[in-house]
Amino acid sequence: QGIMGGHYAKRSGESDAVAEAIAGQYNAVSSSRPGLALALADRLDSLAGLFAAGLAPKGSNDPFALRRAALHLIENLIAHKQQFDLRAAFSAAAVLLPVPCDDAVLQEVMGFVNGRLEGVLRDLGHSAFVVKAVLAELDHDPYQASRVAESLSEAIAAEDWPELLDAYARCVRITRSQTETFTLHPDAFTLPAEQQLLAAYQKAAAAQDGTLPTFVSTLRDLRPAINRFFEDVLVMDEDTAVRHNRLALLQHIAALTDGLADLSELEGF
Repeated sequence: QGIMGGHYAKRSGESDAVAEAIAGQYNAVSSSRPGLALALADRLDSLAGLFAAGLAPKGSNDPFALRRAALHLIENLIAHKQQFDLRAAFSAAAVLLPVPCDDAVLQEVMGFVNGRLEGVLRDLGHSAFVVKAVLAELDHDPYQASRVAESLSEAIAAEDWPELLDAYARCVRITRSQTETFTLHPDAFTLPAEQQLLAAYQKAAAAQDGTLPTFVSTLRDLRPAINRFFEDVLVMDEDTAVRHNRLALLQHIAALTDGLADLSELEGF
C-alpha cells in the first residue's frame, strides 16, 4: 500500500517529501519528519477508531494488527527522539472519528498502548521496578519515558543510590498520607535544621531542568540537610501551623520528581 501510494502520489504531482512520506507510511520507523507525522496520524486514527467500534484485540486475536500499530507509534517516537503527549493526540483523533469515542474508550486505548510501551522499555534492558516508576509519570510520552528510564537505570547503579533513595523516601513516606497540600511559609522557620533544609531545597528547585540526572545531582546536595532535619526536628509538632509548614517543605521536596518518575515504585524504597 505505502510503496504504491508513493508512486501514485509522485505521478499525481505531489512533492518528493509527500511521496516519500506515503511510501513509508507502513514502516515501523519513518525515514522523514513528514513520514513521521503521517505514520502517527494513521496509527492514532486506527487505534482510536477500531477501539471505538468495539474491535479491540481479544486474546491472541488481532485481525487489524493493532498491537503492531501501537508498537509503531512507540518505536517511531523513540527513534525520532520526539516528545509527544499520546493523551492529547488520541483525544484529537477521537474528534475526527465517524463513531462516538468517549473517555472510557480513550482510557482503554491508552492502557493498550501502555502495555506495549512497558514491553519496549523492558526489552531495552530496564528492570520492572524502573519501568513501573517511570510509567507512573510518563506513560503518555514514549520518548521521554525511554530517556528517563535510561537515566534512572544509571542512577540506581551508583554506589550511593541506597542512601539517596532513603533520604528522599523519608520525605515522601511522612507526607503521602496527607490529603491536603500545605502552603509553605519560609519566614516561619526558626530552627537551624529547618533553615538549612529550606535553603538546600530552594537551591535544588532552582536547578531543576526536567531531567532525572539533574534531580539526582541535587538530591546528593539535599541528603545531608534532609538527614539533619529528621534528626533534629519533630515534624509532627503539636502546633498545627508549625507541623503544616514542616510538612509543606517535605511535600515540595517530594514533588521534585513530578513528571519524571514515582520513585516509591523502586526496590528498596
